[in-house]
Amino acid sequence: MDDEPLKRKILTKEQGIAKARHFCAYQERSHYEVRNKLFDWGLYPKDVEEIISELILENYLNEARFALAYTLGKFRIKGWGKHKIKQGLKIKRISDKLINTSLVKIDDDQYLAKLLEIIDKKSKTISEKDPFKRRYKLMQYALQKGFESDLISDILNNNKLSKNNK
Repeated sequence: MDDEPLKRKILTKEQGIAKARHFCAYQERSHYEVRNKLFDWGLYPKDVEEIISELILENYLNEARFALAYTLGKFRIKGWGKHKIKQGLKIKRISDKLINTSLVKIDDDQYLAKLLEIIDKKSKTISEKDPFKRRYKLMQYALQKGFESDLISDILNNNKLSKNNK
């Protein structure tokens, strides 16, 4: 192994566009992700901005489409609540307007059903006998998944899940 630091690969603008198209075609990407990837590939700032513009014109990049895909994917597949999804989108530098627009697309009934499903599944794995500690653990788990505390409390109050299932 040589002691030289890792060198960044320097791409031409044309190579960068081709790689970026492939990168964006594979899955939805945010402008932030693509910009970082282009810099990682060693492209110059002027070229990066031109490539981003071209990808937007060719509809490879669309922030609204990305925000919606991210929101629905994290909700349906990962079981994330709105708080966690919002934080994830903020990390990807998505605007508040687009975040709110995409979060509205989550059906309220499905949202409550997912929260109930998550709490029910976790409840079956908790061996805690004390109902207060059990409720606390379920509450913490659902909060960690990004759900709102008032919704969690409502579900825990209206169901026997926080009681011992044994």
